[in-house]
Amino acid sequence: MKGSNQVLRIIYAAALQQVMEKCLEHFYKQNSDLKFELKGAGSREGAKRLLSGEKYDIIALADQALFAELLVPDLVENYFVFASDQLVIGYNRSSKGSKEITQENWIDILLKPQVSFARSDHHSVPRGYRTLMVWQLAEKFYNKPGLCSTLEAACIPYATYPQSLDLSSALFRGKIDYAFLYSSEAKQLGLPYIALPSKINLSNPAYAKFYDQASVIVESKIPGKNVIIHGNPIEFAIGLSKDSQYPELAQSFVDLLTGPEGSSILEEYGFIPC
Repeated sequence: MKGSNQVLRIIYAAALQQVMEKCLEHFYKQNSDLKFELKGAGSREGAKRLLSGEKYDIIALADQALFAELLVPDLVENYFVFASDQLVIGYNRSSKGSKEITQENWIDILLKPQVSFARSDHHSVPRGYRTLMVWQLAEKFYNKPGLCSTLEAACIPYATYPQSLDLSSALFRGKIDYAFLYSSEAKQLGLPYIALPSKINLSNPAYAKFYDQASVIVESKIPGKNVIIHGNPIEFAIGLSKDSQYPELAQSFVDLLTGPEGSSILEEYGFIPC
């Protein structure tokens, strides 16, 4: 059922922008008369757009747990985990302390008075609440009571760079010294970064129980209500809207992303295919 009036609508986590664009290049070769509408957004924001009535055929989010919390079963029937990642500390060539920072001393460097660091909004972007979880886990891992609160107090207010792209762009331009990013984002931007121990960077399923000790309160799908999110390994997932106008085409795109072709694209942009 091809035709020039067909428009496949996709909303995706901003961290997936280059992956989605590259996948669409490949998909377009087999569907050259198909039109596309792409929308990048924070994952919680993206899910809430569907809840508010916006129409999309495909939803790709930076946290698979958002599907169960917000979208299944009313708006999405099935979803598929397709990639994993880790949280890292990105910096730039002019960052203060960049010649000294290591996996062992990153806390001391970030807390120096002259150093600036930032995170994303935990209410709209998984990377935001995952950063808070990393800080909570670091407090336990390094046995530093009060560390999370100390980092929160020293951090640039999250409203300054609320979305993923705001934050990574500010770091790339040298507006801040350090930022908590996905390793894939740092690689795509060509930014150096410090890898954190796997017990706190949310990358290793073997530490899922340890990650679960971290929790963050965020706004729920019910206005004025909150929900507690617990730490878990970072997993990106994609699903099809139940009211998609073109379910077969949407499924074909998901098959591309989750198949060998998509795996190569994911690896090219620094993700770990699942």
